[in-house]
Amino acid sequence: MSPAAETEPSPSRPRSRPRLRAAAGAALLTGLLFCLAGALAGSYPFGSRTRNIVDLGQQYLPFHAYWRRLLLGETPGDLFLNWTSGFGANFLGDFGTYLSSPFDLLVLLFPADRPELALYVVTVAKIATAAAGMAALLLTLRRGPWPVAAVLGTAYALSGWTFNYGATVPMWLDGLAAFPLLCLVGEWARRGRRPVLGPLVVALAWFANFYTAYMATIGAAVVLAVRLLTADETGSGTGTTGTTGTTGTTGTTSTTATTRLAALLRAVRSVLIGVGLAAPLVVVVFLATRVADPTPPTAFAPAAWTDVLARLLPATASVATPALFIGTPALALALTLPFNGAVAARVRAGWTAAIVLVTLSLQWEPTHLLWHAGASPNGIPYRQTFVLCGLLLIAAWLSTAQGTPRPAALLGGGALLAGAAWAARGSADIDRWTYPAVAGAATLAVLAATAALCAGRRTGRVLPALAVLLLLAAQAGETLVTGKRIEEQQLAKVSWAPRVGPWHTDMARAVAEKDAWPRHRTDPGEVPGGNDVLLVGGQGAEYYSSLTADTYSRTLAGLGFGYYAKGRHPVSLDNPVTDAIFSIGTRMRSTPEAPLAVDRRPRATITVTDTPVPPLVTVHPETPPEADADSAFVRQERLLGHTVYDVPDARRDGTTLTARCPVGSQVWFWAPEYQGGAALDGRPSVGFAGKLPSVLAPMRPLGTVPDTGEVRVDLTPEAGARPRLKLPEHPVGCLVRERLTSAVQRLTATGATDVRTTGHTLTADLPSGSTGTAVLAVPRVSGWRCAAGDAPLEPARSRLGLLAVPLDGRATSVTCSFRPPGLRLGGAVGATALAALLATAWLSRRRTREPAGRQEFTARAHEARPAEKSAV
Repeated sequence: MSPAAETEPSPSRPRSRPRLRAAAGAALLTGLLFCLAGALAGSYPFGSRTRNIVDLGQQYLPFHAYWRRLLLGETPGDLFLNWTSGFGANFLGDFGTYLSSPFDLLVLLFPADRPELALYVVTVAKIATAAAGMAALLLTLRRGPWPVAAVLGTAYALSGWTFNYGATVPMWLDGLAAFPLLCLVGEWARRGRRPVLGPLVVALAWFANFYTAYMATIGAAVVLAVRLLTADETGSGTGTTGTTGTTGTTGTTSTTATTRLAALLRAVRSVLIGVGLAAPLVVVVFLATRVADPTPPTAFAPAAWTDVLARLLPATASVATPALFIGTPALALALTLPFNGAVAARVRAGWTAAIVLVTLSLQWEPTHLLWHAGASPNGIPYRQTFVLCGLLLIAAWLSTAQGTPRPAALLGGGALLAGAAWAARGSADIDRWTYPAVAGAATLAVLAATAALCAGRRTGRVLPALAVLLLLAAQAGETLVTGKRIEEQQLAKVSWAPRVGPWHTDMARAVAEKDAWPRHRTDPGEVPGGNDVLLVGGQGAEYYSSLTADTYSRTLAGLGFGYYAKGRHPVSLDNPVTDAIFSIGTRMRSTPEAPLAVDRRPRATITVTDTPVPPLVTVHPETPPEADADSAFVRQERLLGHTVYDVPDARRDGTTLTARCPVGSQVWFWAPEYQGGAALDGRPSVGFAGKLPSVLAPMRPLGTVPDTGEVRVDLTPEAGARPRLKLPEHPVGCLVRERLTSAVQRLTATGATDVRTTGHTLTADLPSGSTGTAVLAVPRVSGWRCAAGDAPLEPARSRLGLLAVPLDGRATSVTCSFRPPGLRLGGAVGATALAALLATAWLSRRRTREPAGRQEFTARAHEARPAEKSAV
């Protein structure tokens, strides 16, 4: 067989069949084991316990539920703008962050009340794809038994990284699947194959989730570098070389500097074109991160090496250390590579050096920053660990593909594994199941190795098959234990949200019945979890995203709203003044029927309150208010344009505040940093949970001013908060409802007579002769352009954080339209990349046709020579 034929077999050729079998086997095995691990943990959908821990329940689940509604045309917004949450948010940025994976389209196959099941299936599909990709990659790098490749592909997809991080952050799973595919792109570039498909794969990876695709690209570059330095072939070989005594396909020459450089340039071309094709989305997301609410800087602190070694073992869980578990047998095989004399020395040296250097890069701050695109992340500092897991499994495959390592190599690898397990014994990450699982898996691995070493012609296929089954049993057992224990530990240690249940469905039904958008907004209030409105509908303030605009977060915080997640999760504020400012005419309030539980779907009693509010667009005097104030009450008044509070100078005596307010007015307490309770004259205490920088407490009502006009607020700070009790200068505001009613009537009389919205545009008709400034109850985030009348759209102005349009008395309408920043730039880059891809395709086709033309010409010349001789 010629090198070309051996390198590029068709799907029907024998060489492709093992890859297909390995990929299919790995995918099926991975899906089965992942589901079994969840069933053992008793989590949904196989048990009653919630999977919605931390951001899985508060971000990703609501976004996927909203994505389904948007695809079916059931949302007021479109791909550019989300009218449902955040009072109008950049949705294309969120789409690129959470929903751009092709797998996310699977949500269409599930009913609206089963978003958890839809997201679970999406998760399983991504993990199974990662397994299939790794199994196919292993057989591309070197021929070997496809069942072993399938088992190792499963080990990659169900590593500790997947159970500890990826399964609860499903967007990152696209990077897990992308790594082996990008390594295949590197192989194609090295061999000069598939110049068009390679960039398309890169584009798909970066489009699906550019954050982890960036890490996967670095990992693929490491793999390509090792391949270029260790492979025998010049770029068109089979990829099966590297063992002692193997020289590759007949006629293949040693890799030269020229061929290595050519291969490297082809790989760079694929990456540049692929990233360029994804630029229309990547640029939008990148620019959205630039204006997002900044999280406090995080200093990287490398994990102790005992903890790093512990994470190689099963049933260990932590967000502060790298999740490196790939299974004891797989790890043992990887550790045999340095001792395996059946593998060429340069191959052993190259892959060993790569793994050691990548491991060290996890622990060194400059390379830590390189892995994370220059910014140390908040939360999980080892998000790139899946790359190292992949490298370890490639090493395991290279050491075992051509046969079971000899006893000396097995002893060497076993000694390293035993030493690592012993050194990790003092780590806090070690679980009670860790060492029993290691012992069980190691026993089965030894039996598997013995069966494989004893196999021969006389035993036929019995012992090899037994060895594979024992290997599978060892890997599967450890994987199930690890998945079960990690789920259990996470649920016990981190915050969680209950499963979607009657509370959510009842609220969604109530919101749908009352929704009057865009006449006014409907706020569902607080529902278990976060991003409530994405789950149940309406148009509230709640919004939780990595791209929450700094402008929006600061504007709401200044008005007395609270937030979580260091400012990236503003929450709804049940306050009549802010309801008037943001045109919230219908507000839902919920009372849970029982405490929330991890194994119970929540129920609640829902009440609905309708209140007259101004329209979404109001007209204010031309003179702008002062830019800032020390009090949230004063800032609310300036944005409303009317005085509605009495803000007294409260006197403080220890933990007691006293002041005087109008009789019958409503007392509001604003202390964003306060932790503890506040009670008005012996009434029930109201809780506040401020804990900067993570949590900002919203203002809350304490009660009504008594007939004496005396206001006494008794504070009961939490024990740890008492020494640092900090209150703003004016923590008490007394709302006079008559003033607010009058203000709403005046704003309604002079405001918009009709408001219309499309996917990302708002148009309002105004009374004739309107002058001053039209203020839209929409945050002034980057991307808005506005105009009065027929004037051309221009970048929108801001009035205390909201959209503002100057009026000259002649215009009878205003229009504002949103275009995600970076869309034009990204589109230009994408068009350039597409042109480069088409040029690449044309050149590739031309090169393949020229040799065929020369061969045809030569054949005709040979045919003509006998005829010429006959004529002579």
